[in-house]
Amino acid sequence: MSFLTTKELHNGVKIPVVGLGVYKMIDGSVYEAVKSALDIGYRHIDTASFYENEEGVGRAIKDSGIPREDIFITTKAWNDEQGYDEALAAFQRSLDKLELDYVDLYLVHWPVPGKYKETWRALEKIYRDGKAKAIGVSNFLPHHLEDLMSEAEIMPMANQIELHPQLTQVETREYCERHNIVIEAWSPLGKANYLDDPILQELAAKHNKTPAQIIVRWDFQSGIVTIPKSVKASRQKENADIFDFELSAEDMKKIDSLNQDKRTGPHPDEFDY
Repeated sequence: MSFLTTKELHNGVKIPVVGLGVYKMIDGSVYEAVKSALDIGYRHIDTASFYENEEGVGRAIKDSGIPREDIFITTKAWNDEQGYDEALAAFQRSLDKLELDYVDLYLVHWPVPGKYKETWRALEKIYRDGKAKAIGVSNFLPHHLEDLMSEAEIMPMANQIELHPQLTQVETREYCERHNIVIEAWSPLGKANYLDDPILQELAAKHNKTPAQIIVRWDFQSGIVTIPKSVKASRQKENADIFDFELSAEDMKKIDSLNQDKRTGPHPDEFDY
């Protein structure tokens, strides 16, 4: 198993289980980061209009020489781009910046109250028009998903949420599993805030891996798609080198036990929309 290991979305589209997140990478550094990731073997890149680096991502994809259909690209509609017409216009802006004819996954970035249903209607059109191979949401809790799906014609295929061992989001994960929505983890390493945790250190020593690799493997064995961010080629390589060992059931329980419901980002119900 490798970078080509995928998980199937409910419409049959396959998403690579490990990708590169590019949040807070400025345009120049994102180009180099995406180029090095693609050279290493990554085939899944996750960006967003809010990151203001879609141009750099697009240039790196083009310059890589890798066939477009071999790379899985995600981008997202930001909060001030929500609403039906706004989201359609935002999507076209993203396509233009990326210099692509389509994206593989388009997400509603946050559940903006009073707006996300109209935004979703736009995503359904984008999907039907073949401009996005799959559509989904980000930072949606079960009550947002219930509300959305009460009127949606197409069910979300993915939900990208903050998820790491100190924020395991069990309720949202279980809800999504019941509704065949793939979970993606953003900030999967918890911004490297607790890689020195004794349990992670113990498991890293046991498996001759780094704490970051232990977490990414935990994601993989939990059925979670993960997008660790790094501008360094050596770290990118390390983050994805997780297919040559296996965590035991006991190891997995130890990592699960680290949960403190501790966020590094805002709570979706408390975000300043």
